[in-house]
Amino acid sequence: MPAPSADWLTDRPQVRTIRAAACDLNGVARGKRMPIPSARKLLTEGTRFPLSALSLDIWGEDIDDSPLVFDTGDRDGTLFPTERGFVPMPWLEAPTALVPIWMYREDGRAYDGDPRHALRFVMERFKARGLTPVVAVELEFFLIDDSGRNLQVPISPRSNKRRKAAEILSIRALDAFDSFFTDLYEACEAMDIPADTAISEAGLGQFEINLVHTDDALKAADDAWLFKMLVKGLARRHGFAASFMAKPYEDYAGSGMHAHFSVLDEEGRNIFDDGTPRGTDVLRHAIAGCLNAMSDSTLVFAPHLNSYDRLVPDAHAPIGIAWAYENRTAAIRVPSGAPVARRIEHRVSGGDVNPYLALAAILGAALTGIEDGVMPPEPITGNAYALDLPVIPTDWGSAIAAFETSELIPRIFPAELIRNFLLTKKQERHYMAELSETEQVEIYLDTV
Repeated sequence: MPAPSADWLTDRPQVRTIRAAACDLNGVARGKRMPIPSARKLLTEGTRFPLSALSLDIWGEDIDDSPLVFDTGDRDGTLFPTERGFVPMPWLEAPTALVPIWMYREDGRAYDGDPRHALRFVMERFKARGLTPVVAVELEFFLIDDSGRNLQVPISPRSNKRRKAAEILSIRALDAFDSFFTDLYEACEAMDIPADTAISEAGLGQFEINLVHTDDALKAADDAWLFKMLVKGLARRHGFAASFMAKPYEDYAGSGMHAHFSVLDEEGRNIFDDGTPRGTDVLRHAIAGCLNAMSDSTLVFAPHLNSYDRLVPDAHAPIGIAWAYENRTAAIRVPSGAPVARRIEHRVSGGDVNPYLALAAILGAALTGIEDGVMPPEPITGNAYALDLPVIPTDWGSAIAAFETSELIPRIFPAELIRNFLLTKKQERHYMAELSETEQVEIYLDTV
């Protein structure tokens, strides 16, 4: 694993502090602030913090019955910079850089509880078969005025008005927050996040930005993780909040993270492309793998209590386990277009997911379908919500149970990550039940 170069710091003397951060199971950045001399040391020697830090609950507290805490003395792991290297943090006032890091054990082995390693393990399985996924994600989020007791759309900096309406594909809605989006695109360029098209969506103050596809799934997940941090941080600089929580408003659609992927062979050919709109049998094997694992992996796609407010009929979030060509009511959509770009769109994940875990679950499931050579049922036509389909778990407890008893999940995720994720979600479910809905929204608004 190549280490980032200290030349980055030398060339940018204005940068005075560094954040070294890893992604925990909830997608929250955990790490340290350090001065430049310590950052230079980090590049060669790494840094240390407890293994348990990557499986804290959503409040940032230890898991009560985790074997990582008292049973083992809360021992340290060693964290080293990922290949991403230094990334500027344009949402902060002072010039600052982030160094993404990931965790290893004392003996040099990758720590199986690190979600970035979980995605790397899946990618190694693809590589062993001479295959490379090409991945892109679409991220929906809300701009929110959370200064009062009730959440609402922020006042537009341009008109000084508050527009309380959903506006699908509205240029006016985008222009209302033009200064924010201009700064956002400039920051994405500085952070090497390949931001593409932005649109307004169906919720109050809801927008979506697509990230350009890449043949490096780890970078795709990095981009999504960093993008979420950037959007939330930059919004605060503009005087309002941004949130990727699944459903902040009861009467409007929630936010998703749709994932698109194709798969290339060693010659760079798309193995889903047969020159026709139908696609290859391998395409259908991958679809079958995704469908077969969908119920068991719902906890990854909907990891929080609020996630399940989004998973209701007729709300632009698929719950029926089905696939279709060019049909956004289906959980798995095969978009139309040039056959060479034939791909799968997985539409289940909420915006509140951990991008590493979500992509690992999606790509890992697709690979199991390819490995097993299974075929899916026939594609559906029409409105999936009106059909009698098997459905994914639509409550947190059922999703936890499906994940825990699954025979497919251990083919995708390491046993240690499965254990840690279950312990984390069970603790959160227990304590969330003690909070009011307002308190639940307050914790999710800023964290996910």
